[in-house]
Amino acid sequence: MEELVYSYYPGCSLEATSKAYDRSTRAVAERLGIRLIELEDWNCCGATAYMSVQELLSFAISARNLALAEQYGRPLVTPCAACFTTLNKTNTYLAEFPKLKEQIDEILDEGGLTYNGTIQVRHLLSVFTQDVGTEAIQAKAKRDLRGLKVACYYGCQIVRPLHEFDDPEMPTTMDTLFEQLGAEAVYFPMKAKCCGGSLIGSTEDVALRLIKNILLCADQYEADCIVTACPLCQINLDAYQERVCRQYNLNFQIPILFFTQLIGLAFGVPNEDLGLRTNIVPAKPLLEKYQALLERK
Repeated sequence: MEELVYSYYPGCSLEATSKAYDRSTRAVAERLGIRLIELEDWNCCGATAYMSVQELLSFAISARNLALAEQYGRPLVTPCAACFTTLNKTNTYLAEFPKLKEQIDEILDEGGLTYNGTIQVRHLLSVFTQDVGTEAIQAKAKRDLRGLKVACYYGCQIVRPLHEFDDPEMPTTMDTLFEQLGAEAVYFPMKAKCCGGSLIGSTEDVALRLIKNILLCADQYEADCIVTACPLCQINLDAYQERVCRQYNLNFQIPILFFTQLIGLAFGVPNEDLGLRTNIVPAKPLLEKYQALLERK
């Protein structure tokens, strides 16, 4: 397969709470023949919270990343659903609102940058499934995921508001991918519902209820793990799972994995290169079940 080359925008989360996502992304991409060249001197995308407080400045710092990427002429790929949404929103608004474009051009000019609107923003999941393809990914697998029950959780941002590569209410991209790798993608009607996002820091009771609903659904359909393509979704479902259990008198421990970690498991990538030991809800029971399934074959 010809090497695919992209500018890589990890985003802030992948350098902090979601380092495992970055590590597993790089490990899997390398095995797929994808070259991710990290965007030099990138900055925060502006995030949804900042955009609600200082919209113009949020657009400006997002546009700065697009301007930097435009210098290289490659698609800009990010694994983070929030970064994907924010960068895409900036791209769309700059194209549709000339007055905003004028204001952003003035701000970029102060930093010696220009942006002509030529960059395509891609989510990593889209690159894997559309540019590489599920059959090509399956061909790289060294292990069969058969016997694992996976709840594919997309969250509310990756498929909304731009329907780039999947249905906004019932997405199936990850389901198809992991079934191709041998796993069972369980029925999961909560797959595109909100996890509460940053509400956990301001309206905790609401966020915990939303997290509870997602976890209960996965437990109801006997999923061995939840896989996600969003670092904020992952940290909410992972870090606050114990608190949800205490508050609602529940008892489960569902590992929350990044989709790249599970692909890496199928590829035979060493656990330390996937960051599987960094999960708050331990992935060890899942790994032990998987190892037992392998030994049984």
